[in-house]
Amino acid sequence: MNKRLLCIGECMVEMAPTQNGLFKMGYAGDTFNTAWYAARLADENTEVAFLSAVGDDAASEGLVEFARSSGIIPEMQIFPDASVGLYLIKTEDGERSFSYWRSAAAARRLAETLTELPISGPGDTVFFSGITVAILQDSGREHLLDAVAKARASGATVAFDPNLRPRLWEDAATMRHWVSESARHADILLPSHEDEASWFEDASTNATATRYLNLGCRTVIVKDGPGKVLIAHSNGQTEQVTPQSVTKIVDTTAAGDAFNAAVLTSLMREETAQLAVELGCALSAQVIQAPGALVEI
Repeated sequence: MNKRLLCIGECMVEMAPTQNGLFKMGYAGDTFNTAWYAARLADENTEVAFLSAVGDDAASEGLVEFARSSGIIPEMQIFPDASVGLYLIKTEDGERSFSYWRSAAAARRLAETLTELPISGPGDTVFFSGITVAILQDSGREHLLDAVAKARASGATVAFDPNLRPRLWEDAATMRHWVSESARHADILLPSHEDEASWFEDASTNATATRYLNLGCRTVIVKDGPGKVLIAHSNGQTEQVTPQSVTKIVDTTAAGDAFNAAVLTSLMREETAQLAVELGCALSAQVIQAPGALVEI
């Protein structure tokens, strides 16, 4: 029986600058990027799907077709009065800055009527992020977490990346509340220590891991930029993985998304967390040496 990795969230139109001053249109978004990389890494027994919402315009149709052509099964609700969000990129010294237009994005309504997720149960993995939760209204957040809880109760593994983006939230307290509530529903946590230190005042990667383990998570994998990745398990076992050094960073976009894809597909093959993280670090190092969010591997 096939396994399914279901990624939930927002995918937007991306306008990226080219060398001649024009812009190139593409599609990207944190959980969609993870699905895109996962579709290239998954074995023949694993299918990758992406759950979101779109409009009925050309940009929405293009997104659905792009997902299909990338080997991703689109699980989309359609809202005729909406579209997909858009963002514009500026890159300087390998770091990107973004301008967003997402107020009319259909993805903000992806959980309005959500009651169950399109998964079978044991063997499947559900993945969502703090951005997924941030773009929803409170009722949508509750519907999403209820559906995630049902999936987990049916035997699916739930993975969550807090991916803290304060500008998407009403305020910092609301962000911390919903990120913590989301973590309570997850088996695997994939936080970045730099973000967690800024908003949860974690003094170390160990502090980040301990806080999430105390919420009931089974495994916490704490990314720390070029520093060691900490793997902490609920049984008290820990490991560390040192990422490869990279001499020239071209573009850091989607480094964490690619890392997540390698980790999740590896764990779905029942490989060890240590090997999964080593593969995640290797893919992330490859991605940051090329421009753009989606780098052919």
